[in-house]
Amino acid sequence: MKYLAAVATVFAFLGVIAANPADLQARQRDTCTKMTQRDAARKLVANGVYASSTGNCTTKSISTCTSYDGICEHTVDGVIAFKNSVGRDLVITGATETGHSPNGVYNHGNGYKVDLRPIPEIEAYVKKWFTAGADRGTDKRWYSPSGNEFVYEKRDRGAHWDITFFP
Repeated sequence: MKYLAAVATVFAFLGVIAANPADLQARQRDTCTKMTQRDAARKLVANGVYASSTGNCTTKSISTCTSYDGICEHTVDGVIAFKNSVGRDLVITGATETGHSPNGVYNHGNGYKVDLRPIPEIEAYVKKWFTAGADRGTDKRWYSPSGNEFVYEKRDRGAHWDITFFP
């Protein structure tokens, strides 16, 4: 038992494990600078990234809207950088609005994820420059060189790229 306590102490000292998982989640959330709907939309549109929703709205509490309310600034910057790499305007079909899975810290509601309308240039770029990961169910998963996760989802909400931008 003393051996396990010593190993745990060493790991904690090296920062390999957190003393408290709740503290770890709080630190992860703190790495996200939240943006308002207005500021995020202005920045995205100015850089060739547009929104689309079946409800033609931006209200966060309505699942048929596409809302940027509370999106992380690094997520917005990541979408813009990806748009510039792909070389085509992009359309966000999902962001922080209700209706997405609340699981984990890095989810839509916490501002770390967006859904993009698929276009051939995205698929070509991802397949050329990213690393294939283990499938998520029947959906293909890819990782960018910086470690962001791109999953091509073909589910109930229509085909789209589900992208997580990690801090």
